[in-house]
Amino acid sequence: MRYRIWIKGHLDPSWQEWFENLQILPDGPGTTVLGGSFVDQAALYRVLLKIRSLGLVLLSLETDEFPSVQEEL
Repeated sequence: MRYRIWIKGHLDPSWQEWFENLQILPDGPGTTVLGGSFVDQAALYRVLLKIRSLGLVLLSLETDEFPSVQEEL
């Protein structure tokens, strides 16, 4: 599953190792997007905790896959 995480501010690409090697791209004025895949859900939580511990502002989180929903009959 691929994720995109938007944060307020600009991060230098040299921070890539800090964020589970997600791709760091500027996304307009004052916004950065972190994009890529995680090996598991724990890796996603590590990145979210890193964002919080660095005092960064999380703007949005998206994924390109949706969990399957089973319809009840």
